[in-house]
Amino acid sequence: MNVQTVDYKHENAQSALATSLRETGFAVLVNHPITPERINSAYEDWAEFFASDAKQDWLFNPENQDGFFPYKSENAKGASEKDLKEFYHVYSWGRVPDSLNTMTRALYADLVSLGQELLSWLDAEMPKDLQDSMTLPLASMMEGSAQSLLRILHYPPLSGDAAPDAIRAAAHEDINLITLLLAGSRPGLEAQDTDGNWHSVSCDPGMITINNGDMLSLATDGYYPSTTHRVVNPSDGKGPDEGESIANESRYSMPMFLHPRPEAPLKDGFTADMFLQQRLREIGLK
Repeated sequence: MNVQTVDYKHENAQSALATSLRETGFAVLVNHPITPERINSAYEDWAEFFASDAKQDWLFNPENQDGFFPYKSENAKGASEKDLKEFYHVYSWGRVPDSLNTMTRALYADLVSLGQELLSWLDAEMPKDLQDSMTLPLASMMEGSAQSLLRILHYPPLSGDAAPDAIRAAAHEDINLITLLLAGSRPGLEAQDTDGNWHSVSCDPGMITINNGDMLSLATDGYYPSTTHRVVNPSDGKGPDEGESIANESRYSMPMFLHPRPEAPLKDGFTADMFLQQRLREIGLK
């Protein structure tokens, strides 16, 4: 599975990104505007939130889906077990704890801006007949959208109470157009190729993993396919500290899901909101 590493500042970045997303559904972006220092600082600050009892004061609103989602809130579509994770949803209009507000909103804004730029690259790299057949260009679907979601994920250390087949994030496809995933604090992300084999995705500090979502695949008639991925449980091997089990370490991750505005038609008569509400019911969040 040839997931390309794309240098954001290279002259062929646009075509390289489109090729990798077309062929594998994934790409890894380096040399982009969001520094590793900002990413690491964000993980450190949100780790304090997840370690505190104060998180219970920010429980999610089931109607608008913002706020804190406790451990085992979500399952992958079709999965019988809940994922081994807790998370917080940040929207442009949503609630963020005061101590995290300035940093998180700046990160949110920069990721949305970067994501919109990347969508314009994908528009430009599509065949002309596909461009003409779409209801709207991808970048236009994002105009005026307040739906994009920054999800801060915490995968706690594994414990003995998990079901034998439960994992940190079961195999799934994303709902949205594209996802910008800030490199996780630990390995674990895997993508599935067309033969059903699983491949680890790089997570070196500062990398952003880009992947296609189901909305993108639907809007482009599969030209940019949505690729199945998962986050596997860590092994029982030893970590960098003597006697430390990797299985007892937390993992943090921050995906930004680029969502069209609700009324944007993915296909004639089928809007982004219709698709989103359907999927939220399937994964147990509504």
